[in-house]
Amino acid sequence: MKIHVYYHHTDCGGVVYYANYLDFLEEARTEYFASRGHSIKELADSGIMFVVSRQEVDYKSPAVYGDDLEVRTRVGSSSGVRMEFLHEIYNQDSRLIVKARTILVCVDKNLRPRAIPEELNGKLSVSEEGAGDARP
Repeated sequence: MKIHVYYHHTDCGGVVYYANYLDFLEEARTEYFASRGHSIKELADSGIMFVVSRQEVDYKSPAVYGDDLEVRTRVGSSSGVRMEFLHEIYNQDSRLIVKARTILVCVDKNLRPRAIPEELNGKLSVSEEGAGDARP
């Protein structure tokens, strides 16, 4: 997924504000689901939702106002009710900006853990070379 860094993404020094990366990661996961034929909204409407249970972010280099970023997203592991997403964000010069790991838990409409449906798990876990933003 591509992101252009606008002024509102930055702090007073023109550097991307650290918390904005969480938005970038959320958007990338939404696009990841969509690229595999699943709408987050439609899943939620059918009682399948995902909540973040853990977020790890390693800030490697600053991104600045005007940069063009690429968020690369893939599923690392998945079992039962949890799914691990691995992200890397690079700038236009291929410099690594951020590495992140997000653990999602599948829940029902009452926010109780539920098994990830087999078909959904299979489609999301497929790591195809060059498909969507997923990269090994």
